Amino acid sequence: MVEQEFELKTKTLIDSLKSICANNGLGNSTGEFEIITQVFLYKFLNDKFAFEAKKIDKKVASAEKWENALIAMGEDELEMLQLQMSGDTAHLKPHHFISHLFNKQNEPDFARLFDDTLIDIAIANNDVFAVMTDSGEKVQLFTRISENVTVSKRDAFCKAIINKLVDFSFERIFTQKFDFYATIFEYLIKDYNSNSGGKYAEYYTPHAVARIMAAILVPAEQQGKIKNVSCYDPSAGSGTLLMNVAHAIGESRCSIFTQDISKKSSNLLRLNLILNNLVHSIPNVIEGNTLLHPHHKDGAQLKKFDYIVSNPPFKLDFSDFRETLDSKENKDRFFAGIPKVKAKAQDKMEIYQLFLQHIIYSLKPDGKAAVVVPTGFITAQSGIDKGIREYLVKHKMLAGVISMPSNIFATTGTNVSILFIDGSNKGKVTLIDASSLGEKIKDGKNQKTVLSESEEQCIIDTFNAKKVLEDFSVTVSYEEIQAKNYSLSAGQYFDIKVEYVDITPKQFAEKIQGFNRNLECLFSHSRELDAEIMKQLAGLKYD
Repeated sequence: MVEQEFELKTKTLIDSLKSICANNGLGNSTGEFEIITQVFLYKFLNDKFAFEAKKIDKKVASAEKWENALIAMGEDELEMLQLQMSGDTAHLKPHHFISHLFNKQNEPDFARLFDDTLIDIAIANNDVFAVMTDSGEKVQLFTRISENVTVSKRDAFCKAIINKLVDFSFERIFTQKFDFYATIFEYLIKDYNSNSGGKYAEYYTPHAVARIMAAILVPAEQQGKIKNVSCYDPSAGSGTLLMNVAHAIGESRCSIFTQDISKKSSNLLRLNLILNNLVHSIPNVIEGNTLLHPHHKDGAQLKKFDYIVSNPPFKLDFSDFRETLDSKENKDRFFAGIPKVKAKAQDKMEIYQLFLQHIIYSLKPDGKAAVVVPTGFITAQSGIDKGIREYLVKHKMLAGVISMPSNIFATTGTNVSILFIDGSNKGKVTLIDASSLGEKIKDGKNQKTVLSESEEQCIIDTFNAKKVLEDFSVTVSYEEIQAKNYSLSAGQYFDIKVEYVDITPKQFAEKIQGFNRNLECLFSHSRELDAEIMKQLAGLKYD
């Protein structure tokens, strides 16, 4: 009940912030995205600081206003208190508190004070909370958000925000778990994380797909036992896949590594990491082009990872750097080849093929990966797709494939499958055809397919137990896959069944007589049509 109550209150806060933005002409704009995510984060960090302080200091916990108790502390005492806080707590000074800004809201040039406070917090916490670009530049936690608003409205805008923040506290929900924050994060970004075009647009992966991938990569019996592992996504987006895998492993038992060319995605991912107790991985979040400038390395070599998850863009124009990739240095990484530039459809270059090869190259010998691919990949009989499948079979590093229902992604009509790679699987490979599952529903202007919890669990249990279910799943050897031209489609391995019905000789004779009568009737009708056609042709005259 408490969880539902605070979920509702949190969503109400988000809605009220969006309303303030809309009233200032920023509805669904880039400016609104920056404001909503940064203000939400400022409030979250402010309340997390209070939560941690109260756990450590009884005076702060018993004070009528925790802010006053901290203001009364000396500088050294406050510094000592902060040193005892958890590593995911931002370092704040009393003039950073929301209550301080609330008390200053009627002073001249309040918007400047508001922005200065955010920038000061960002600078003070740069070492922990800044995201890096592939060129080494640090992207700070906060920007001057009031600059998104007309100058004459800035003070009133910042006042409206601070008055909404002061009426609400996150403190009682810091004990909530992953599922709560996943729901809040999804609600927070739902208007901003869509496939809006451009290079590496923010593809949002449905939670059903993310949960299935995580539960297969990290089965229930392994959860809580794995530790000190690395998890990577080379096209991370907002981090939905990584959050699910990290939760399955245990947030304190793994380190997250990401790269994504989108600044928006990197900011969303940073927020997701903060909400999910993965602040220690923020230094590993890189904003940049993974294919052109892969950042994560061990010495001069690309870093190898224990777990890799990804939902890469499928088709995209990368003609401007295609020739740069086609180099001696990249020969091993792109072992199956680099897609050609399409003369009349450059925007349909198969960029997923490059990401998939990069993932295979970046996996430890006994590592595991799960990648969303277009379903056409699993059966294509020529080119790079088949070359990649041949490589996986030759090196015996396949776990299996799940072909998902159509429209599992509301934003694309492309049928997708999940490819599971496992360097330790030398035995049977599991192939599942889940295309008939799910319920079709409307999602705005789009139609999407939603899996029920029982259907999700059926897919997970079938894959992990390598079950063979009629017209649903099959297990095959690497030799069988090779014999089928490396096809990874479950349907091509299902048994063809012939139904036999016992009948008497008399019943058989009657059926044959029935067939003969029908054929005689059809032949007779055909002869009549032939005669009529000939008659009509004979009557044709030239005028």
